[in-house]
Amino acid sequence: MMFVFVPHRRHGLWFRLRRLIIWLLGVYIAIPFLVKLCPAIQAKLVFLNFVRVPYFIDLKRPQDQGLNHTCNYYLQPEEDVTIGVWHTVPAALWKNARGKDQLWFEDALGSSHPVILYLHGNAGTRGGDHRVELYKVLSSLGYHVVTFDYRGWGDSVGSPSERGMTYDALHVFDWIKARSGDNPVYIWGHSLGTGVATNLVRRLCERETPPEALILESPFTNIREEARSHPFSVIYRYFPGFDWFFLDPITTSGIKFANDENVKYISCSLLILHAEDDPVVPFHLGKKLYNIAATSRSFRDYKVQFVPFHTDLGYRHKYIYRSPELPRILREFLGIPEQEHHH
Repeated sequence: MMFVFVPHRRHGLWFRLRRLIIWLLGVYIAIPFLVKLCPAIQAKLVFLNFVRVPYFIDLKRPQDQGLNHTCNYYLQPEEDVTIGVWHTVPAALWKNARGKDQLWFEDALGSSHPVILYLHGNAGTRGGDHRVELYKVLSSLGYHVVTFDYRGWGDSVGSPSERGMTYDALHVFDWIKARSGDNPVYIWGHSLGTGVATNLVRRLCERETPPEALILESPFTNIREEARSHPFSVIYRYFPGFDWFFLDPITTSGIKFANDENVKYISCSLLILHAEDDPVVPFHLGKKLYNIAATSRSFRDYKVQFVPFHTDLGYRHKYIYRSPELPRILREFLGIPEQEHHH
């Protein structure tokens, strides 16, 4: 009896396993066709604006994230688009900022402190943990930090697109410049935000209103090269027609984020920060972008600097703010914020 029964059980197990393998193979083959037929899927994967982590944040209350010297605004770049903005004042103004209204914060942009416009990456909101920690660091170093959620992210209203994100950034930049007087304005982009940042700064240089400097944290060369290198694409990287199935739909959706092209039209100081152990945007893409910028004629009268962070430090994709070297790097690159002269 036993002798007959065991092979039967084994046969049943093998049948189930074979069925599972065929099913997985079917899904594996179906996904590229699905992505090709619906380019919107790839656009959603690039933006990940539907991923709200951490989820239970009230973006109207930055103080809940320990930002007691931050004001929440809403701006309207164009009809039917509203974007949520946080403005964190420099450490020297923390005490005065308590209980103040939006008008006080707007006027504070005219005080003698430089301003950093921070453009975040995909997924999450302006209240993401690593983003909040960076605002705190920059604020403690004497900078105003203005950040916002692009249309379709967080509590901002509208549909995400590369054009829309860039326009939102331009609107916030102009809003800052209308209030910041002669104070320097720097633009800081992280990850996908580096694509928005170079789009914006290229446009600003073309209209001859460049920022004082551009800082790119964990940047890529262009969205196609980044998508090819992304951990998500590992299981399909050697799939026949990978570019046609996965990369062409991104381009079809009008998404380019061509940092490598944009830097050829940018004329302002450029600082690139990249961790060697970055698992999301490979280090070699940041280095490649630096090499393109460093040899570009547009930068011949400006500083171009690349700062790597060793693998042993474990800063990966979004923890460069933890570096004890960051204050020195920024001080040497950007100069000393006004407030530090008064100490």
